Amino acid sequence: MLISDIHKERGKSLSFEIFPPKKDEQLKNIDETLSVLCELEPDFISVTFGAGGSSNCNRTIELAKKIKNEYHVEPVVHLTCLGYSKGEIDEFSKVLKAEGINNILALRGDKNPNLEPKDDFKHASDLISYLKKDHDFCMAGACYPECHPESDNRVNEMRNLKKKVDAGAEFLLSQLFFDNDKFYRFVDDCRIAGINVPVIPGIMPVIKAEQIKKMITMCGASLPEKFQKIISKYENSTEALFDAGMSYAISQIIDLMTNDIDGIHLYTMNNPVVARRICDGIKNLRRVN
Repeated sequence: MLISDIHKERGKSLSFEIFPPKKDEQLKNIDETLSVLCELEPDFISVTFGAGGSSNCNRTIELAKKIKNEYHVEPVVHLTCLGYSKGEIDEFSKVLKAEGINNILALRGDKNPNLEPKDDFKHASDLISYLKKDHDFCMAGACYPECHPESDNRVNEMRNLKKKVDAGAEFLLSQLFFDNDKFYRFVDDCRIAGINVPVIPGIMPVIKAEQIKKMITMCGASLPEKFQKIISKYENSTEALFDAGMSYAISQIIDLMTNDIDGIHLYTMNNPVVARRICDGIKNLRRVN
């Protein structure tokens, strides 16, 4: 089923993100995580994609197949384009179609000094436009409530996001953030810019002090004062920070669901304990929404 059809029928979605294990022995942890997540009957589960090398493609496809065939949930496959030619993208598309996988999150991909970029696709909008010409994939795009780290300013950010939608992106998944007000303002800016597809917020529970620093460096998300106080008070206690981080994420989700946003997308980090805590925290809200 196309994710765009899910939104047309239900108005909103609940989804999760997982990543392919690097080692075969980690597959057991994936199954435990998926079992927990699927209790909540998600509308889709996205599978990340590592840049470079067929092994990354194969693991992504294998995990997407597992989600679709064993758990009967629609997978959304991440597809980066900076390091790939049109021919390579064509081959990947054929494999997805053959497996009945019809939903793609188009990404430029991070610039990798060890991987020579190719000239066929410079932006995610190029990939979306290319795939839409000859395929009927449902295409998603990424968005950044606090601007992409490489963005010059908010105006250009909106222009580039509009290019993705005009190229054929049918819904948008957001980078993580910790301040819901910033997300609400971002959605307002999208509507003003003529971006009228569903904009789905991405939430990641922060449960380790070093994880917070990494996330801020990677995506530029700001930390509201109340969250900074949580970190300051509990960063030296692993158990306390886990509880506080999970409670903060669940409070974000409750606020977002109360305000009738287009859905919720949760970054699970392949952690079944995190998955269980979140699912237990919102399962009754899920029934109402």
